[in-house]
Amino acid sequence: MSHFLPKLFRWGFTVCAVLAALAACIVLVLMLVDPALPPDARFGPVKAEFMGQPASIAVEPGDAGSQGQPALNARAFNGNVTMTVNEAGGAIERLKSYGLPVLLLYAVFLTALFEVLRRLFRNVERGESFTPQSVRLVQIVGGSLLVFSLLCAIGESWFAHAMYAYLVDHTQIAISGTPVHLPPAQSPPWLGYHSPFGRPTFFYGLLVLALAEVFRQGLALQRDSDLTV
Repeated sequence: MSHFLPKLFRWGFTVCAVLAALAACIVLVLMLVDPALPPDARFGPVKAEFMGQPASIAVEPGDAGSQGQPALNARAFNGNVTMTVNEAGGAIERLKSYGLPVLLLYAVFLTALFEVLRRLFRNVERGESFTPQSVRLVQIVGGSLLVFSLLCAIGESWFAHAMYAYLVDHTQIAISGTPVHLPPAQSPPWLGYHSPFGRPTFFYGLLVLALAEVFRQGLALQRDSDLTV
């Protein structure tokens, strides 16, 4: 069983790497395609739930002032809360410009991570667990987790800011018929909405790097012992 597990992990990470690479290709194709809502788009209303209360969401053709783009309408709390996003097609453009790159970052990172883990367990299967190459692979895993946490926090912060800024300019909210205005968007932050230090992957990276250092020193002690003998 102990000899079977490394092979199982190696093949499992191989499949995961292929699937992640396929997902990256799909996201890349979506970035190259120019999706847009037709002016006469109509969808719903779809029943949903918001804070435990029934809600509905629908896409309807926009009025003359919406530049021919459909609008997204949402109602909740028996119609007491209404939200209309004019020019909903622009939100799709924001999703494409800021959201898809974040998804691509996830897919590329997972592809690279699974590939490194595949190589690591290939060495384990060969009985080369405590070798400089295996220790280097563990260090790459830890370092990539830290870098991914930082890049992902930056990307998600810009995505959240872009979507919120668009909603501020194109959203009308009313509570019991009284208009409510969203607070204006601040200047684009680098890490204003998400922090890498609050991500589990950041601490996983630190833990893996610490284990890699333990393995490195253990390998060095083993070499010294072999030279002494």
